[in-house]
Amino acid sequence: MPTTRIQVAIVGAGPAGLLLGQILHRAGVDAVILEQRSAEYVLGRIRAGVLEEGTVELLTRADVADRLHAEALVHPGVGIAFGGARLRINLHALTGKSMYVYGQTEITRDLMEARAAAGAKTIYEAERVSVHGFDGARPSVRWVKDGKPHELECEFIAGCDGYHGVCRASVPGTAIRTFEREYPFGWLGILSETPPVDLELFYASHERGFALCSMRSTTRSRCYVQVPLADRVEDWPDERFWDELRRRIDPDAAAKIVTGPSIEKSIAPLRSFVAEPMRFGRLFLAGDAAHIVPPTGAKGLNLAASDVHYLSEGLIEWYRSGRKDGLDAYSRRALSRVWDAERFSWWLTRLLHRFPEEGEFLWKMQQAELDHLGRSRAAQSAFAENYVGLPFDD
Repeated sequence: MPTTRIQVAIVGAGPAGLLLGQILHRAGVDAVILEQRSAEYVLGRIRAGVLEEGTVELLTRADVADRLHAEALVHPGVGIAFGGARLRINLHALTGKSMYVYGQTEITRDLMEARAAAGAKTIYEAERVSVHGFDGARPSVRWVKDGKPHELECEFIAGCDGYHGVCRASVPGTAIRTFEREYPFGWLGILSETPPVDLELFYASHERGFALCSMRSTTRSRCYVQVPLADRVEDWPDERFWDELRRRIDPDAAAKIVTGPSIEKSIAPLRSFVAEPMRFGRLFLAGDAAHIVPPTGAKGLNLAASDVHYLSEGLIEWYRSGRKDGLDAYSRRALSRVWDAERFSWWLTRLLHRFPEEGEFLWKMQQAELDHLGRSRAAQSAFAENYVGLPFDD
C-alpha cells in the first residue's frame, strides 16, 4: 500500500475543507484534501449563500474573494412579512454590518480554482475513506482510488466531511455527546430564472406556514415554503408552489412575483444538531460534521467558516511556534459560537413556522412576539446582532 506523509489531512472538499486547505496552504502548511465524490458532483450541490461579513472577511484574507466582491448582492436589511404587512429590519443601521448573497456553489468554485492554481493536492473519488490512530501521535487516513489502496500518514486530521461523514462516526461513542432536535416539517425550495421578489430577502410567517423569498442573483430566485415531511416534490408542480407562496407573503410582494419554470426543486428536512467536543486527540471536526442548524437563520455555511477560522489559527500557531494553545482551545471556542447560532436559529424557526400539533396558544405567542419585534428597537437590535453574526472571540 503506497504511504505518503503530510502535515494535515483534510477529509471533505466542501467549503469548510477547501477553505481550511486554502488558508493552510497560504501559511505554508502542507495539507491534502480527500473527497469521496467527484469534483463535478461537489460543484453541482445546490446550497445556500447568505454570508456574514465575518465570513466575507475570512474569504478575503484567504485571497479567494475577488469575484465575490464583484458579484455579491449586499443586503443592508432583511424583511419579515406577517399580519398582511412587512417589517424591514435595518441591519446596517443597527449593527454597522450587512449580509452578502453569493451562492455556496460559487464559493466552492472559487476555492477549487485557487487550489488548482496553487498546485495543492485534492484527491476526488476517494472511496472507502477511513481514519486511524488519531488518539495517538501518528494518525493516518486510508482510502481506495481506482481499485488500489492508499494511506496518508499525517500529524492532524480535519474532519470536514459532513453530517454523514466517516470522521465523527469513527469517534468512540463514549467520547462524544450529541444533542439533536428534528422539526416536524420541511422546506420545499425552488430555484428559477426569474427576478427576485424584492431587492432584499424576506421571511414570512403565515397561518398556512412559513415562506422565504431569497435569490442567487438579480435574475435568479430561490424561494421556499414550509411543507409537511410526508409531502413529495411530485406533489408540488410549479404552479401550485407559486400560488402557495403568494398566499403566505404580504400583498405588495405577491403582486410583484414573476413566476417561471423551476430549474431545481427539492424538500429539505430541518434539524438542530451538535456534537461535542469537536476535538478527539489529533482529529478535529468542523462544519456539518459537528453541527447542523435549521436554515432559518442563514448560519450553516457561516458556522463552518468560523470553525475554519479557529482551527486554522490553532494549526498555524502550532507549525510556526510549536504552541498548542489554539488547538487546545479549539473545541471550546468553536462550540461557544455554535451554541449561540443554534439558539438564534432555533428561536427564529420557532417564531416563523407553524407548529399545528402545538395548538393555537403557540400561534398567538408567535404573533405577539412578531408584534413586539415590530415595535421595539431593542428587540430589533438583538435580532440584527445575531443575524449578522456575532464577532469571533480573541
